[in-house]
Amino acid sequence: MKAKELRQRTQAELASEVNSLLRAQFSLRMQHATQQLGKSSELRKVKRDIARVRTVATELSSAAGFAAAAAAAKPSGKA
Repeated sequence: MKAKELRQRTQAELASEVNSLLRAQFSLRMQHATQQLGKSSELRKVKRDIARVRTVATELSSAAGFAAAAAAAKPSGKA
């Protein structure tokens, strides 16, 4: 999953993606604890994917906040 692809999604889709990744992470942790996990590198991949999705979600929300603040601060043009 690449950040470029994530930036094209909506906030709701990103929240859904984080939720599914957290569930996958929990599942992998349980497999690791019971020594059923074949590839321990999957834990690292999922952890980084969660961080990537959360970072993009924060970028999008702050970009929306900056756009709203800029629109509010824009002078009306009346003298």
